[in-house]
Amino acid sequence: MDDVSVFFELVTEWAWIGWLVLIAVFLVIEMLTLDFTFLMLALGSAVGLITGLIGVPLWAQLIVAAAAAALFILFIRPPLLRRLRRGEDPTKSNVDALIGLRATALAEITQISGQVKVSNGDTWTARTETAVAIPLGAPVLIASIDGATAMVRPASD
Repeated sequence: MDDVSVFFELVTEWAWIGWLVLIAVFLVIEMLTLDFTFLMLALGSAVGLITGLIGVPLWAQLIVAAAAAALFILFIRPPLLRRLRRGEDPTKSNVDALIGLRATALAEITQISGQVKVSNGDTWTARTETAVAIPLGAPVLIASIDGATAMVRPASD
């Protein structure tokens, strides 16, 4: 026997250790990401381990593990994510909650500077989205937030 065939025989004989290492690595990464992707890869590796334990050749183990992981990602992960996120609070918070709120111009608002008082009581620096200046006291809507500046547009009543 030459060195290459001995190497492949050893790899095939001890492949189960490789599968266990892959499963452990994927599970550790999953604990850090909590996105179910690496859990599905760990399950695919478990399928590869099982096929190896029943005597399937290594090349077939790899194909079966990859196919199983792909199927798990496509068909099991989406319902798990939906179930996980079902209890989330749909209420927007922080900066996302400001989008669409009404405000009043505390100073003339241009593309360079301005200030608004938001309906929630906050005061923000502001700029217009367009080249049209908004006069003092005019009602505006917050279109977006760029850093610490509210991008506003005139409110149409």
